[in-house]
Amino acid sequence: MHSTTRQFLKTAALAACGVLLAACGKKDAPAPAASAPASAPVAASAPPPAKVYVVGTDAAYAPFESQNEKGEIVGFSVDLLTAVAAKGGFEIKFVNTPWEGIFNALAQGDRDLLISSITITDERKQTMDFSEPYFDAYQLIAVKADSKVAKFDDLKKLKVGVQTGTTGDEVVTKLQGKNSTNVKRFESTPLALKELEAGGVDAVVADNGVVVNYVQNNAGAKFKTVSDSAFAPEQYGIAVKKGNAELLDKVNKGLAAIKADGSYDTLYAKAFGAAPKPASAASK
Repeated sequence: MHSTTRQFLKTAALAACGVLLAACGKKDAPAPAASAPASAPVAASAPPPAKVYVVGTDAAYAPFESQNEKGEIVGFSVDLLTAVAAKGGFEIKFVNTPWEGIFNALAQGDRDLLISSITITDERKQTMDFSEPYFDAYQLIAVKADSKVAKFDDLKKLKVGVQTGTTGDEVVTKLQGKNSTNVKRFESTPLALKELEAGGVDAVVADNGVVVNYVQNNAGAKFKTVSDSAFAPEQYGIAVKKGNAELLDKVNKGLAAIKADGSYDTLYAKAFGAAPKPASAASK
């Protein structure tokens, strides 16, 4: 063979051996896996956003719930539930909800909570759950200053304004009869009181807090109020969907906390100008 041929064969043999050695090396020492070593830190997933509970309220019932000049929902109910949520550890958002559909909105899940001066009754307990009471109320009669009405029974044959579906509506309907044409129903108590001012009705029956607030802030209407021991005392509660025990527990814990630390009394005085009275005193 020519020396060049021998050199070629020697080089080829060495190259072949190198390939074999390289192949053996890959088998004996595999490359590290592409995945990160076990000791590498794993990024924590972001916590889910906190649930914001939607609160329905009919914002036409000052001083409990109404809208200010900016369209914001304000009042005792708003301040109270805001404080309750802070103590109970949950977030809320208020949505103005007409009274006529407010209970359906809760039942259908469009609202998680209701705070709208809702009287706790056995009938309502059948379709929703209530918090512990947060306000003692009673019905009050508003009439013109020169009216001769002195007691509830005097309204039997008069035109009486009420807010549809309220306790006032119920008691006046019971007094006059369900077919009475003298029971005049309105979307809100302030509308009924405006009608009294205009002379369209002879009296209005509604919750004391709303009537007193209206009379105090509309001196030109020249109204007076008439109470009657025949009116049973009532209590307002915060409503949740039937069976929602978890949310109800949060609400009750928050409510108990603001009553214990004095926050409730402060909010009450801000709205009504005085400390709360016991239910027995309020019903007189």
